[in-house]
Amino acid sequence: MNPTATGLITNTVVNFINIYLVLIIIRILLSWFQTTGWAQQGMAYLSPITDPYLNIFRSVIPPLGGIDLSPILAILTLQLLTGLISA
Repeated sequence: MNPTATGLITNTVVNFINIYLVLIIIRILLSWFQTTGWAQQGMAYLSPITDPYLNIFRSVIPPLGGIDLSPILAILTLQLLTGLISA
């Protein structure tokens, strides 16, 4: 594979991960406003996209006192992966 194609693939994967990070952060923010209708609609769209990935970390870190800490580990893992791919 030539260097241009490798760089294109790397940039595409990094961009995908960054978009997924934004979706996870939006989902976290929407979870704070669960009683409003607009937040429930957003959660309905984002939950099927983000929950399969977050469930991996929920099995490692169960919710503590109603607070879900698994997104922190999920975001850190994606950022570490982005750093490894970019290097």
